[in-house]
Amino acid sequence: MGQDATMELFSGTYCFLKCNIYLLLLGTCSTLTLTTPSTTIHGIEGQPLILPVHYNYNTSASGIQIIWLLERSQTVARYLLTSINESVVPDLEFQHKFSLNPPNASLLINSLHLHDEGNYIVKVNIRGSTTVSATQKIAVTVNVPVSKPVIQSEPLYGAVEKVGNMTFKCSVAQGTRVMYQWLKNGKPLQSSPDYTFSLNNDTFIIAPVMKKDIGDYSCLVKNHVSEMKSGVITPTIYYGPYELTVNSDKGFKVGEVFTVDLGEPVQFDCSADSNPPNTFAWIQRANNTTQVINYGPYFKVLSDNVGRKTMDYMCRAYNNVTGNRDETQFTVIITSIDPQMLSQKGNPLSPLAAITGISLFVILSMCLLFVWKKYQLHRAIRWKIQDRRPSTEYRRTQVFSGHEDALNDFGIYEFVSLPDPSVPHRVPSSKSVSVSNSSHAQDMNCTVYEVIQHVPDQSRVVQQE
Repeated sequence: MGQDATMELFSGTYCFLKCNIYLLLLGTCSTLTLTTPSTTIHGIEGQPLILPVHYNYNTSASGIQIIWLLERSQTVARYLLTSINESVVPDLEFQHKFSLNPPNASLLINSLHLHDEGNYIVKVNIRGSTTVSATQKIAVTVNVPVSKPVIQSEPLYGAVEKVGNMTFKCSVAQGTRVMYQWLKNGKPLQSSPDYTFSLNNDTFIIAPVMKKDIGDYSCLVKNHVSEMKSGVITPTIYYGPYELTVNSDKGFKVGEVFTVDLGEPVQFDCSADSNPPNTFAWIQRANNTTQVINYGPYFKVLSDNVGRKTMDYMCRAYNNVTGNRDETQFTVIITSIDPQMLSQKGNPLSPLAAITGISLFVILSMCLLFVWKKYQLHRAIRWKIQDRRPSTEYRRTQVFSGHEDALNDFGIYEFVSLPDPSVPHRVPSSKSVSVSNSSHAQDMNCTVYEVIQHVPDQSRVVQQE
């Protein structure tokens, strides 16, 4: 009996778990899902618009109901249309405004108008074993495409640098939800302490204007459905003069000194960065006095008509609008210039090349001289070693020379050559020397070293005596 009770309890638990699993699976399979590509869709006025909606239901359905409502700002949601299975029932007020093709739940708005903006609500009911529902909301905006913007600037005549201000305003004739962006030279204008923008960015002010503010300005306007760019406007900014310089068509310039060849006319021109262009005055300084000698950007000096070789001048630039001026001084030296010197000045590498060549030649010569000296010393030492003779030879020379210290004498006369054999030799009239030996000595054509080698034997000399 106890075993039966246990089996009954187990069977009841099993049935309970089975029922729960069945109900859980049934609930999962009965889930309804609605999806839309975006929760906000931007439409164009006068154009049709589709609100796409997809739903998913995995079990068989005996009935599908689709309902669309429109909820405007601060108003109650209004009924648009409904469908049951494939039958559509529209609100009579909107029967030509909206279209639905069930079982597809997507809504078609045939023509958009500004009053069609709002939140569109779709509800799908599916009846099967149970009835499930799902709701989704889509925000719709109606936009008017923007027209080409126009820029207006004030003041129209321009502004003076560091003094005046400029205001730019961008406007469009058509467009809703317009967003403004300012461009300078085709690139987005970066914020700066000198720029002030309005709340909607359609106006910005430059205060004060600077030379760096010169450029091509344009305005880019856009909304969710269109984009247009204005034409380019270049503001007029008066500045300068800056970077005043003096140049000449002839002569040489070193710093603020011009060297001019005697008798050669030279034209000087004065230039500066300025808007509007400057007025120029040429001033000559002499004896602590100044004198205006010419007006305009050019000035010509006839070097053969001046009485002095050195002259001091000044170019003065003045901007009539900004009221600013600048001046630069320069000196003209009239001299005779050597054409060869001019060519050397024109080629700055020539002196360097000459110095380099001379230096290389001196170094090479010193190296050759050192090698030659070393070779001669080596050769002399070699000759000394090779020309050493035995002591017996020096003893023979002692008897032949007539004194005992002939060894030292041999070293003295070793490198001395005998006279030319064409000249007759004088043979001393000594009884100790035979006539045959004398004639033999006269016929020799050799050095002292060779004479010593042919000295007759001492014993023969003694016998002859």
